[in-house]
Amino acid sequence: MTEDNVDTRLRIAVVIGSVRRPRLADPIAAWLERELTAIDWLDLDLIDLAAVSLPMHEMQPGGAAASPIAARLADADGFVFLTPEYNHSFPAPLKNAIDWHFTEWAYKPVAFVGYGASGGIRAVEQLRAVLPELRATTIREAVLIPMAWEHLDAEGRFVPPPGTPQALHTVMRELGTWARALRSVRIADLAGRR
Repeated sequence: MTEDNVDTRLRIAVVIGSVRRPRLADPIAAWLERELTAIDWLDLDLIDLAAVSLPMHEMQPGGAAASPIAARLADADGFVFLTPEYNHSFPAPLKNAIDWHFTEWAYKPVAFVGYGASGGIRAVEQLRAVLPELRATTIREAVLIPMAWEHLDAEGRFVPPPGTPQALHTVMRELGTWARALRSVRIADLAGRR
C-alpha cells in the first residue's frame, strides 16, 4: 500500500465466526450483506470461517503464511466480526482464525455484531481484550442482538428488531472513520519498514 493508491473507498471484511450447522449466523449475515452493500464508501468481503480450512495445529509464532484467507485479511481496511456467544465467550474457530494471522490485523479497526441470549455482549467484550495484542483497534459501538432466533420470519430470514439497522449504520460510520485514520498509520508503518 502506498499513498498513491489510497482512495476514499474502504475494503471491509465481515468475518463470520460461527461454523455450526445449522446456524443463526446465516440469516444475520444475509441481512448484514444487504445493509452493507448499500453503503457507498465500502467494498464488502464476506469471509465465512465455515468455508475455510484453518487447522488447530501447524501454526507458527506470529501467524501462519499458508492461510487461505491471509491475503483477503491483509487487503481489508477494517473488519466486522459477526459472532455468537457460546458459553459466555466467542467461538473457538474465531479465536483460531485470529491466532493464525498477525500482521493482517495490525492498525485496522474492528467492529462487532454479536448475537445470543444476551446479545453476544460477553463474546464481544472478550474479543476487545484479545485484538489489541495484535495492534487492532476495536471501536466503541457494537450491534448486539438478543434472542436473534425470535426475529426470524416464516422463511427463516432475519428481521432486525427496531433500532438495529440504525445501530449498524452508527457502527459503520465509526468503523469508516477509524479505517480512514488508521490507513495513514499503515502507510507510514510500511514506509518505515523499507
